[in-house]
Amino acid sequence: METLSLLGVALGFATLSGINLYLTTFLAGMAIRFNWLDLAEKYESLAILANPWIIGVAGILFLLEFFADKIPWVDSSWDAVHTFIRPVGGALLALAVLGEMDPALTVIAALLSGGTTLITHATKASSRLLINMSPEPVSNIVTSLGEDGMVIAGFGLMAMAPVAAFFVFLTVVIVAVWLSRKTIDVIRRGLTAMRNKNKIDTSNMDID
Repeated sequence: METLSLLGVALGFATLSGINLYLTTFLAGMAIRFNWLDLAEKYESLAILANPWIIGVAGILFLLEFFADKIPWVDSSWDAVHTFIRPVGGALLALAVLGEMDPALTVIAALLSGGTTLITHATKASSRLLINMSPEPVSNIVTSLGEDGMVIAGFGLMAMAPVAAFFVFLTVVIVAVWLSRKTIDVIRRGLTAMRNKNKIDTSNMDID
């Protein structure tokens, strides 16, 4: 059970970081700082997140993301920049949970956790790209708020029931892989249809 608890927290950090790295870091720091979350000995390496500077920087970056994430196309640009940042952050948080390990296991854990973060990030980024193809901004705002709520709920589950969180987050990652593939296929078909339409319009103009 202890191993599942560790894996549940590590997988939780990796999964949630792909959705919103800064909110995940901010919540963890605040929970530890104000004793909302009692750290077991196995999680003591996470105590660094309670550093006021880390909380402050994570909070400021979360505020920036909170607004950028709700503006059409700005959110996709933000996601593009964070394609490299989120997997690294997710891997670092997961490794902090797992603690000191054999160097080979550390590399494997970093690759797996970073890959997990990249999966949820790709799902978020591709779904936003699809949403941005619609002309109205409401979908962006609702989706972004829903993602923030998912991170808060996921962190709560991870803190209160890490074993259950392991199975929940594992399911989320599997669904995310399937969903991202489907979303990318839809985007690809949409772009192909747009290119074909532009070719037809150009041909009609040449005939005229």
